[in-house]
Amino acid sequence: MRRSCAEPAADAARALACLDLTLLEEGATPRDVDALCDRARTPHGPVAAVCVFPASVARARSRLAGSGIRVATVVNFPGGDLPIDSIRTTAAEALAAGAQEIDMVIPWQALHAGDEGPVRETIRTIRQTARDAVLKTILETGALDRPELIARAATIAIAEGADFLKTSTGRAEVNATPEAVEILLEAAKAAPRTVGVKPAGGIRTADDAARLLALADRIMGPDWARPETFRIGASSLISSLLAVLDGEAATLPGGGY
Repeated sequence: MRRSCAEPAADAARALACLDLTLLEEGATPRDVDALCDRARTPHGPVAAVCVFPASVARARSRLAGSGIRVATVVNFPGGDLPIDSIRTTAAEALAAGAQEIDMVIPWQALHAGDEGPVRETIRTIRQTARDAVLKTILETGALDRPELIARAATIAIAEGADFLKTSTGRAEVNATPEAVEILLEAAKAAPRTVGVKPAGGIRTADDAARLLALADRIMGPDWARPETFRIGASSLISSLLAVLDGEAATLPGGGY
């Protein structure tokens, strides 16, 4: 069935509202942070959040004051192998600087080796540190190379208090595959409380985003995917979404979602 011209625009608007616009490149300058924050206020409405390194949190929070756009940061990033005291200190300092959301890489290597203890301890510790902030656990699903490991990571994260299950750092060889996203959505659906899902890494076009939204709609229902429960982590996706919303393209080549 051929889609109407309105459908790509509606999907793009939904995706834009759920977008975490990221700047996680070493060497990013204060001017780059300002530009990211300014871009987050689009003519078609704001994105959900900007995600920056901890050192840039205070600047982003100031730049976005009054916008309703949330400020997220990353800890234990990207390797997932830092000492727990270091992760806790970084998270606490970022929260004191104004971070509203913490995206934390779990110690996925330990889980891959069959040891759940470090994963549980790290999530539990940062959950306690984060208090009322949103805690997104980055499972690095591409490295957890078996569906049962991805599902187990999701189950542990939910049990230890994660607010969101996030696929990837975007730095791995394999990032947010449809199969991994489906596993996380199914885990969120089975959770005893509301848990969100955040695909991240390799999501570049409006068609990619539309396919992710369709997957969420199929598993969770058509009203579930909203900024409170569904995020898309991407730095380049915004250009494609705005092109669709500006009427410059009805569809763009997708990435396999």
